[in-house]
Amino acid sequence: MLIDAEGEKRGVVALEDALELAAEAGLDLVEVSPGAKPPVCKILDYGKYKYQAQKKAAEARKKQKTVEVKEIKMRPNIDTHDYDVKVRKMHEFFANGDKVKVTLRFRGREMAHQELGTALLRKVQTQMDEIAKVEMYPRLEGRQMIMVLAPK
Repeated sequence: MLIDAEGEKRGVVALEDALELAAEAGLDLVEVSPGAKPPVCKILDYGKYKYQAQKKAAEARKKQKTVEVKEIKMRPNIDTHDYDVKVRKMHEFFANGDKVKVTLRFRGREMAHQELGTALLRKVQTQMDEIAKVEMYPRLEGRQMIMVLAPK
């Protein structure tokens, strides 16, 4: 199946004839769809075709948004005002479409009271429930407890 330089279908043409038509036009014969029955070929300027494909790919890359993972660090005995500031910051991150990794660091004897950390992360989870979903539930990794939230 051949499509000429003007975009009109020429029908099923022998390979030699198609190459001859492309040479007459001073263009290239490009196989556009090799899996089709019969294969589809087009007469066009291959350099220009590659350039346009590259431009399309660059435009697509420019338009996509990368999701960043922002980190909020806390301690088990965080004060209410400090907690509120961190929650406000989390709201900003979710508004921008970013994920939030909440890290709760235990120091010294705080490791003996891990239930305080679990309770704090549960509080964060319930407070963020309407705007974010839990992507990774709280889990202990060494001396810190980690939870990941993603915007809904």
